[in-house]
Amino acid sequence: MLEKRHPWQVVKPFLNVFDGPLALIMFLILATGIVTVYSAGIDFPGRIEDHLRNIVIAFGVLWVAANIPPQTLMRFAVPVYALGISLLLAVALFGMVKKGSRRWIDLGVVIQPSEIMKIAMPLMLAWFFQRREGMIRWKEFLIAGLLLLVPVGLIMKQPDLGTAVLVLAAGFYVIFLAGLSWKVLLGLVLTVGASLPVVWTLMHDYQRARVMMLIDPTLDPLGKGFHIIQSTIAVGSGGVIGKGWLHGTQSHLEFIPERTTDFIFAVFSEEFGLIGNAFLLSLYSLLVIRGLMIAANAPTLFSRLLAGAITLIFFTYAFVNMGMVSGILPVVGVPLPMMSYGGTALVTLGLGAGILMSIQRHRKLIQT
Repeated sequence: MLEKRHPWQVVKPFLNVFDGPLALIMFLILATGIVTVYSAGIDFPGRIEDHLRNIVIAFGVLWVAANIPPQTLMRFAVPVYALGISLLLAVALFGMVKKGSRRWIDLGVVIQPSEIMKIAMPLMLAWFFQRREGMIRWKEFLIAGLLLLVPVGLIMKQPDLGTAVLVLAAGFYVIFLAGLSWKVLLGLVLTVGASLPVVWTLMHDYQRARVMMLIDPTLDPLGKGFHIIQSTIAVGSGGVIGKGWLHGTQSHLEFIPERTTDFIFAVFSEEFGLIGNAFLLSLYSLLVIRGLMIAANAPTLFSRLLAGAITLIFFTYAFVNMGMVSGILPVVGVPLPMMSYGGTALVTLGLGAGILMSIQRHRKLIQT
C-alpha cells in the first residue's frame, strides 16, 4: 500500500530550486510592474493580460534554467554562441526590415537573434576563461575581446544600439571580472574617448540626433526631443508622494510615448513620486547585492563569472532605462527589468535569474 504523502512533500522539490531572497525581490518588482503596466496600459485592451501571460512564460523559463546544473550550462556555451552568431549572419543576409532596421528573421516564428546574445555572450566568455583558468594572460583577454566584438558589430549593423550596448556590457563584465588590469581598463577608456570623433562620423543620423537631443531636447521639442521632454516632466511632476495610482496626467493624456515599455518608469514616477522611486531603487539595489553574493560564493570560476555578469546585466538594464527616462542618457530603447511590458526582455531576464538560482542551488548541493 502506497504511503500517503503530505502536500508539502509533493510541492517541496519544485520549490527547492528557488533562492528565497532573490525570488522575493523579483516578486516585489514584478508586482510593482503589474500595477504600473495596468495603469499605463489601461487604454490598450488586453495589455495587462498579455503582460501576465509573459510573466508566466518567463517564470517557466526561470524554473527550467534553475534546474540545469552549471556543468551542463558549460556544455551549451559554445553551441549557443555559435547558433547566435549564425542567426545574426542570417539576419544580415535575409532578415526582415521593420522601421528601417533589419533585426528579425522568420523561422516559422519571427525571432530577434540579438536577444540570444545577451545570455550567450557571458556564457561563452565564462566558459572560455574557465578553460584557461590559471593561464589567463593578455592573449586570453585579446581573444575574449574578439569573441565579444563580432556579435556587437553585427548587432550595431542592424542597427540596434540599445541591444548592442547590453551585449557589449554583458561581455565586458565577464572580461573585467576575469581579472582585467585597471591599467588596461584606463587605456581602453582613453582610447574610446580619443576615438569619439571617428565614432561620431560612423553613427547613423538617428543616433546622432539622440545625442543632440540629450544635450538640448528643446532643439526639436515636438519631434526628436519630445520623448525626453515629456518623460522628464512626468518624473518631476510626481513630486514627493506622487499623483496616485491611475491619476497620472502625463500618461493618461498620452503625452508619454511608449508608456508601457521603455518609458514605464516615467509613469511610475508620476504616480508614486520620490517615495515610490526610492522603494523601486531599493529593490533593484537588493537584487544586485543578492546576485553578487551568489557570484562571490560560487564554487567555480565559470559560475562566478557568469553569475557576476548576469547580475550586472540587471544593473545595466535598470541604470540605462532610468537614465534615459530621466534625461541623463540618450534614448536607446532599453526596457526597465521586470517592470516594462514585453515578452522578449522578460524571458531573457527570467533565464538569467534562473541561471543565478541554479548556481546558488548547486553550490548548496556541493556543500552538503
